[in-house]
Amino acid sequence: MKCLLFAVLIIAFSLTATAQKGSFPESWVGSWKGELQWFKAGKADPQKVNMELHIRPADSTGHFTWQIIYGKASEDNRPYLLKPKDVAAGHWVIDERNGIVLDQFWAGNKFSGAFTVQSNTIINSYSMENNQLMVEFYSIGAKPLATSGGGTEESPKVDSYKMNSYQKAVLKRAP
Repeated sequence: MKCLLFAVLIIAFSLTATAQKGSFPESWVGSWKGELQWFKAGKADPQKVNMELHIRPADSTGHFTWQIIYGKASEDNRPYLLKPKDVAAGHWVIDERNGIVLDQFWAGNKFSGAFTVQSNTIINSYSMENNQLMVEFYSIGAKPLATSGGGTEESPKVDSYKMNSYQKAVLKRAP
């Protein structure tokens, strides 16, 4: 009987914690603002730029706007659309509305994806921490910089890539 009661308490606690965290992307809806720091390999000081992310329900069921602004809206405004692909599998897409569609995945409380454009692979990650939206981008050369290893089971071939830059922003919900 004690085991059953303990199991019920654990389930109730888990459901409460899940409900408090909210569901993605509904709990992320709103306007987010902050500063993006762009660290380039070999450079000590980051380039800084204002960043905004506006997430709103769109006209279609389950679709959301995913509007990213760097600097001022008149300078760099990216009005994307977030669409569910296979929500049960955590699969979403960001439709750039120009023929480019980027696959994104919800895993471990992070919304992440990777794509290659113009010889650079970009890995992005969005997560919620202490009611702040953490945004990270890694830019990595798409072609191997070096290959090592002997090509055996004990020492497989391993490709290394150039790390070009890292970007990080802490966005706060705007009124």
